[in-house]
Amino acid sequence: MGQPICVVDAFADGPFTGNPAGVCMLEKAAPEAWMQRLAAELNLSETAFLYPGERGYHLRWFTPTVEVALCGHATLASAHALFEDGRLSGDATARFETKSGELTVRRADGLLELDLPASRVTREDAPPPQLFKALGINPVPAYRTDFDFLVELPSEAAVRALAPDMTLLQRIDVRGVIGTAPASLAGVDFVSRFFAPASGINEDPVTGSAHCALGPFWGARLGRQEMAARQVSARGGTLRVRLSGDRVLLGGSAATVWKGELAANAGPLV
Repeated sequence: MGQPICVVDAFADGPFTGNPAGVCMLEKAAPEAWMQRLAAELNLSETAFLYPGERGYHLRWFTPTVEVALCGHATLASAHALFEDGRLSGDATARFETKSGELTVRRADGLLELDLPASRVTREDAPPPQLFKALGINPVPAYRTDFDFLVELPSEAAVRALAPDMTLLQRIDVRGVIGTAPASLAGVDFVSRFFAPASGINEDPVTGSAHCALGPFWGARLGRQEMAARQVSARGGTLRVRLSGDRVLLGGSAATVWKGELAANAGPLV
C-alpha cells in the first residue's frame, strides 16, 4: 500500500475555492530531496508532509521550488485531513512541530482555528523603487513583515486591479509582497492579495501566514481584536482573524477534493 495523499482546499467556501494544498501522510521522516520533487510534481502552492512525533505530528511545507518556514493554509489542510481520516477525534487539538515552533489547530464555532505567531510590521521609509514599478502603481505606504513587503492601497478596487510584473517582482529579496486595503465587501473588514514569484508562486490564492502580519496591521488601524478578511485572488478565500497577544488565530473551513496513494515506485524510500 502506498503513502496516503490528498488535496484539501483550505480557507474555502467549498470545493474549488480557497487555497489547495497537498497533504502527504508519512510514517516517518522522508528525504528532503524527495519531498521537494513530490511538491514539484503536484505543482500546488504548498504541499505538507507530516509524520507522528512525541507531542503530535512533525510538519514541513514545500512550494514547487523551495521549502518554506511557515504556511498557514497547508497547516489547516493537514489538520482537516487528520480529523477527516479519524486520526484525531473531533474535540482533539492538532499539534504540529514545525520550523516556526509548535502550531495548533482546533475546532471552534464551526471552523478550524489555526494558532500562528504574529508577525512584526514596521514602516519601510525607503522601499526599493522596483517594488512599486513591479506592482505597476505609484508609491504608497510600504512596510516590512517577518517575511514580506506589505503595501497599503487606498481601496479594494486598487487591490483587485494589481497586475504585477512577475519578472521584476521576483528580483526583490523577500519571500513575497502583500497588497491590502479596507474592504468594500459587506461583512468584510479588509482584503488582500499575495504575490511570491521568488518562491515559485506568482499569486497565492489564500495565504494564512500573510495574515500573521495583516491581523496586527488592521487590528491597530480598526481598533479591533476580531476581524473578517477576504483574499481577493481569482479563487478567493475567507478568514476569521482574532488577535491574542503575540499570536494570531485564523479560522476557516476546508474541503477535501481528492484522496489517493502514491505508487510504490514513487514512495519516499525510492
